[in-house]
Amino acid sequence: MKIAPSLLSADFANLEKEVREIEKSGADLLHLDMMDGHFVPNLTFGVPIINAIRKHTKLPFDIHMMVFNPEKYLSELEKVGVQMISFHQEASIHQDRIIQEIKERKIKAGIAINPATSINNIEPILPILDYVLIMSVNPGFGGQKFIYYTLEKVKKLKKIIQNNGYNTLIEVDGGIKAENIQLLKDAGADICVAGSAVFGKPDRKKAIDILKI
Repeated sequence: MKIAPSLLSADFANLEKEVREIEKSGADLLHLDMMDGHFVPNLTFGVPIINAIRKHTKLPFDIHMMVFNPEKYLSELEKVGVQMISFHQEASIHQDRIIQEIKERKIKAGIAINPATSINNIEPILPILDYVLIMSVNPGFGGQKFIYYTLEKVKKLKKIIQNNGYNTLIEVDGGIKAENIQLLKDAGADICVAGSAVFGKPDRKKAIDILKI
C-alpha cells in the first residue's frame, strides 16, 4: 500500500516544512488537490503554488484536478515536473483525448470518479489508464467521513482489472484512517490518500507507518 498525504490538510503557513517532514517520514507520493471553485464548491491552489513546493521535495507529485477544462493546465503542470495527473470523469466529455494528452507528456494518466459515479462509466477507457482515483467522500473539502459503499466500487474495479490483465492501479481518496485502511487493502486499493490521518497527527512518521499495512 502506497500512502499519499494530501497537502489540503497541511499547515498552509508552513508548507515547506510540512512537505519536507512527510518526505522524511516515509510518504510515497504528495497528493495535491487543484480546485477551481466551479466543479467543486471550494478553491485551493494552482500551478504557482505547486511549482513553489516542487523546489523543496523529491516526492512524486500526484495531481488531482477537480476542475472543468482540465486540459488547459497540462502544459504548465508538465513544466513543473509532476508524475501523476487525474481529472474527473464528471468534468469532461473528451476523456480519451485528455488521457492521451497526459500520456504524451510522459505523465501517468488517471481518472477520478465521485462516490455516486458508476465504475461502468469508465470501463471503456480502463485499458489506457495508469490509475483510477475513487473518491470515498464528496470532493471539495477535507475532513469528511469515509463513505463505506465505495468499498464495493473498489472491489468491482479490482475484479475487472484482474480479469482483463490490465496494469491499472486503484487510488482511493477521502476519510481514510487507521480504522478503515485494512478494508481498503482487502478490497484491492494500491494507493491511499490521507489528509488529517497524517497531517493531523503530531508524529507524522508513526502516522504513515500505521497506514502502510
